[in-house]
Amino acid sequence: MNDDRLPPVAPEVTATLVENLSPRLRKRLDAAVTKLGARPTHRDGDTVTIQVDDETELRLHAPGGVVATADAITCGCLLAPACVHRAAAACAAPTADPPPDLADRPTGAAPEPASVTDPASVPDSASSPSSQEVASPAQRAAADALWSAGAAVLEAGIDGAGAVTQSALLRAAHTARIRHLPRAAGAALSVVTVLRAARAGDPSYRTADFVTALAELLGTAHRVGTASGAELDAARGRARRPYSPDGSLRLYGLFTEPVVTDSGHGGVRTWVAGTDGRLFTVGDVAPGGVGRAVGVADRAVRLGDTALTHRELGRAGLAVSGATVSPDGRLGAGKGVKAVTARGAAWTELPLAALWETPPSEQAARALRSTSRYADPDGGGSDLLFLDVELIGAVRESAGTCLLALSGTGIAVRLTVADDDPALAHRDNLMLLAAAPGTRLRIIGRLVPAPHPRLTLLACAHPTGEGTIDLGLDRLRRADLPDPAAPVHPAPPQPGGPGAHSPLYLLERRVEQTVSAGRAALGMLGDVTAETRRIRRAGLPTAAGLLTALCTSASQRERDLFGRLLPADTDSFATHWLTAALYTAAVADSLCAAAWEPV
Repeated sequence: MNDDRLPPVAPEVTATLVENLSPRLRKRLDAAVTKLGARPTHRDGDTVTIQVDDETELRLHAPGGVVATADAITCGCLLAPACVHRAAAACAAPTADPPPDLADRPTGAAPEPASVTDPASVPDSASSPSSQEVASPAQRAAADALWSAGAAVLEAGIDGAGAVTQSALLRAAHTARIRHLPRAAGAALSVVTVLRAARAGDPSYRTADFVTALAELLGTAHRVGTASGAELDAARGRARRPYSPDGSLRLYGLFTEPVVTDSGHGGVRTWVAGTDGRLFTVGDVAPGGVGRAVGVADRAVRLGDTALTHRELGRAGLAVSGATVSPDGRLGAGKGVKAVTARGAAWTELPLAALWETPPSEQAARALRSTSRYADPDGGGSDLLFLDVELIGAVRESAGTCLLALSGTGIAVRLTVADDDPALAHRDNLMLLAAAPGTRLRIIGRLVPAPHPRLTLLACAHPTGEGTIDLGLDRLRRADLPDPAAPVHPAPPQPGGPGAHSPLYLLERRVEQTVSAGRAALGMLGDVTAETRRIRRAGLPTAAGLLTALCTSASQRERDLFGRLLPADTDSFATHWLTAALYTAAVADSLCAAAWEPV
């Protein structure tokens, strides 16, 4: 059975079913989840049936696509409804995002749809935070529960964080949601999703993603209890990203990129720029995967009365009245929005040409503010960089081949593909461009945080100088490229930059080791003096101190008067781990920004 075939289950349903199990059945829950995963399923409308054995069927009823109550999961075995099968099915199914109206609504009147404030996300007092406002006792209790659940995951590691530990996270997430803490609740659901992927051996799982999700959960839970005013409002977050009115806009198309997500969604996103240089997006993403991403590019844009397709919009223009924009720059398509086709602009013409006039270091600093692992979700901003480069050639790396280019400020930039799927044109186009060293191009790429300059290549000017190329959708031909006998610059064998040889990875790998194997594995390391000495020699004394404190906290266990081990101090260890995780992220961002400084 593939859990993708099961309907999503609300977090509180999973938590309730697990909590109702007896201690004996809780010990068997993880094995039951694995066993249930091998059983066949059958879907009939809103009901999915799992054949537990030859005589027993388990049914999940999901009206509207989500299992919203515990009674919607029924089992035909003799122990039902107190059997382990219902809880195992809930744990095996994907976790549903709670509806925004799940939270207790404030007493004030609901705003208009275009209002910046979403009543489902925060109480009235949070819409205009006072400098003296602090979290309510109920919110602090919910944040404490999230902290404890996250610390338990950190204590156990991936192998030890089974269904029971996950259900505690889901219960804490549900409580946080109804206490108007959507950001913390969303972080907890992200931890559960990544944790399940890791335990299932999903090839898309990355330890760094788990570190980011868990640090976001612990950090947000901690901020709720200590923050006030605007910082508290950011820690609470919003259940929805609201669209606010932005009047009339004159927009110029830049490019269109395909979007393919791990959840099976596919589509495109078209980037446009305003006369003041602000960037906006018009998207069309829905279930369908890479096949839909390729097909949607030639469908009409869902914005006003325009008949432009996404490909055409990437090279044309729009005049929009009654525009609405989300904090991350997405253009709304409400009934009051009017849009008509207008003349576009070449990348070498104003206002688009101004995007390439900003120094790369300033562009990278701006992009880091939006791509940082712990950036404010409502902070807005763009992670795109606009560069004029000269192609040097292909460079082989451990993860594959990338294209090396030299920017106008003398920075060697590594250009990689945005998606390796063969149905998209990214990889083929990159290989063709690598075969034309000496070619000068105007490009658009997405910043990849790294200790050396690195971008995923999204679009470029046509090598002939006529038009532009959407590198994920359009395919270059060899005839489009200039003479390959152009002069070639020698490629550096290793990435350059201030952080290229930084020993920060010595601390990063201990942070990642903790989430993978738990506190016990870190506590058995023993002496780390050699690692801390190397870190200090590199000018990072704070990192050395954090590594020592983390390992000491992991191995520290107190005993009572009879010599018996006392329960471990999970709060202290979680605090040390969170400090180390946030520090490594901050230093990595600093090294990335420094790498973009002109030579």
